[in-house]
Amino acid sequence: MSAPDKELRVSLALTMGDPAGVGPELALQAWRDRNGENIPAFALYADVELMRELAGALGLDAAKDIVPVANASAAATVFADALPVVPIPLAAPRLAGTPDVANGPATILSINRAVADIAAGHAAAIVTNPIAKAVLYDAGFAHPGHTEYLGTLAQEFWPAEPAEPVMMIAAPGLRVVPVTIHVPLKDVPALLTTDLIVRCGRIVHSALKRDFGIARPRIVVAGLNPHAGENGALGSEDEEIVRPAIVQLRAEGIDATGPFSADTLFHQAVRKTYDAALTMYHDQGLIPIKTLAFDEGVNVTLGLPFVRTSPDHGTAFVIAGKGIASATSLIAALKLAAEMVARRATVLP
Repeated sequence: MSAPDKELRVSLALTMGDPAGVGPELALQAWRDRNGENIPAFALYADVELMRELAGALGLDAAKDIVPVANASAAATVFADALPVVPIPLAAPRLAGTPDVANGPATILSINRAVADIAAGHAAAIVTNPIAKAVLYDAGFAHPGHTEYLGTLAQEFWPAEPAEPVMMIAAPGLRVVPVTIHVPLKDVPALLTTDLIVRCGRIVHSALKRDFGIARPRIVVAGLNPHAGENGALGSEDEEIVRPAIVQLRAEGIDATGPFSADTLFHQAVRKTYDAALTMYHDQGLIPIKTLAFDEGVNVTLGLPFVRTSPDHGTAFVIAGKGIASATSLIAALKLAAEMVARRATVLP
């Protein structure tokens, strides 16, 4: 199959995530607030009866406001009056806050159908609601997380296109990219290589230009060890692995600097001096950005032949079904996905 067409399609494909989590109700909130928030049209890939039940709980007209559609291409004509839902039937009744492994296949199918519809030209991009990886593992899911699975689907649907998924968390005034993602902390030093950092830096540089409209991206690179290793006194990785990667990126014309001590990279004054921060492992970058912008952060997967964003929070089982979950991050993810698609349309030949 060819890469997604550069033309902006009619709508976005939104997955339901784990049905026992907050994803389905957040989708309804986003649709309910579509006009005031200027939300781009989307279709939700979810169980129709579940969405009608949730619509009733939110005071919406369950019959009128939930409309089944064949795929996301119908969303543009439906979205103004009803939430378009691509049917993904659940195998077991949904109990808010209590995930059921029986519904794991439906969660995965929601993702698969959304990506397939992008490949078929029915959707512009995918926005994914949160999944519960432990539940999916019990259902036979063999991938560390969403990001890695989308890379596998990209190879399946676009075999001729490169797929090197890189996770970015983006919020107003801060973007962070962990070089290693869903791996135990004890494994990070062995996994970290100069080549891995260079490849990540290239993908981030390209995405900042293409997807975020930054003509001359500035990237800072955190060291692995405290104080970036103190010239080897606190570990050799920063001098032997990280610094050579920065040298190579700069030789390729990429404005990369570092390695810097991670504890100095995220205060307000320093954040103004760069467009993205590469961190060496998951928590090194995600703790600062989730502390600064938990409700506004968006998870973006770079390095794919299609646009993918996601709210930067989990399934929130503890508050699912209580009507108190905030759709702020999901709304930000929907808007960012539409913005990225529009920018790609102006950049790609």
